[in-house]
Amino acid sequence: MKDADRTAQLSNVALLYYGEGLTQSDIAKRLQVSRVTVVNMLREARDQGIVEIHVGGKQLKENALARDLCEKFRLQDVYVSDTFSSQTSDRAEALRQIGRVAAMAFLDIVEKGDRIGVAWGETVLALTNALPRVTVENGEVTQLIGSMISARVPASEHCAIRIASQIGARCFTLHAPAMVANAELADVFRKEPTIAAQLARMEGLDMVVYSIGNMSDDTHLVAAGMAKPNEIAAARKAGATGIIACRFIDADGKECAVAPSDRLISAPLESLRTASKKLLVVAGLERLAATQSAISGGLVSHLVVDRPLAEKLLSD
Repeated sequence: MKDADRTAQLSNVALLYYGEGLTQSDIAKRLQVSRVTVVNMLREARDQGIVEIHVGGKQLKENALARDLCEKFRLQDVYVSDTFSSQTSDRAEALRQIGRVAAMAFLDIVEKGDRIGVAWGETVLALTNALPRVTVENGEVTQLIGSMISARVPASEHCAIRIASQIGARCFTLHAPAMVANAELADVFRKEPTIAAQLARMEGLDMVVYSIGNMSDDTHLVAAGMAKPNEIAAARKAGATGIIACRFIDADGKECAVAPSDRLISAPLESLRTASKKLLVVAGLERLAATQSAISGGLVSHLVVDRPLAEKLLSD
C-alpha cells in the first residue's frame, strides 16, 4: 500500500473511533478486518501523529453545530470539517481534511446493493482520495457527468472509477463528453443507444455524491471551459444561485434551463433529487447561497461542510 493510501486509511479509522464514537468492533465490521487490526491501526495513527489526543471544547462545539444544522434544515446528518480557507496556502491540506470527513460520511451512508451516482469537483476528488478500501456488496457506481478535463481536477470519470475501485463495485462510466458544440449535437448524443442506456441508469439511484459551484466568473464550470463568463452572468440574471452536476439551480433548488445547459450531457436534476441519500460535500463561504439553494430544493440529505460555512448557514 502506498504511503498516502495508508495515511488516508489510518485517518479514516481515527475519525470513526475518536470523532464519531464507533467501537473498535463496529469499525472492524465496517472495514471487514479483525478488531486486532483496528487496534493496531489506531496505535499507528497515534504514533504517526495523525491523532493528537487532548480534551477541549471545540469538538463538542462542532458536534452541537452539526446537530443544530440537522434540526434547522431537517437533514439526516451533518459532518463538520474543522477548517477550510480558499485564501491560504493551506488549501491543499484543508481539502484533504474535508475529504477525510467526507470519506467517513460516505462509509456511514453507503449500504449493500446501493446504486451510487458520483459527480465531479475538488471536494469530491478529495473524498475519493481519502476513501479506504472496503467492500460494498453488490454496489454499483454511475458517472453523473460526461467526460471533461479541468486544470483543477482529473477527468470527470476519474472520481466514479476511483470510488468504484475502492469499494469493490461495478462502475458504469458515461461514454460522452460533458459538453458539446450545440444543442442539436447534444440531442444526437443523448439519443445514441449506448449513451441513452447509460443516462437511463441514472434513474432510481439510491445515493448521489456531489459538490456545488458558486456563480462567480471563475467558477469551475468556466475553469473547465464548459461555460463562458457571459453565460454565467446571464444565468445569474435568470436567477441562478449555484451549480450542481454542471446544472444551474435557483434559490429554490429548481433548474435554470439557460445556456449552456442545452449542450450538456449529464444526469437530470430530478434524478439527483429522487435519490434517498444525497451527500453534498462543500467548503468555502463563497458557496453559501449555492448551498442554501441546494438544501431548499431537497437536493441534500447528508451534508459535509467546513466549519466557517457551517456557522454561516446556521446564523443566516
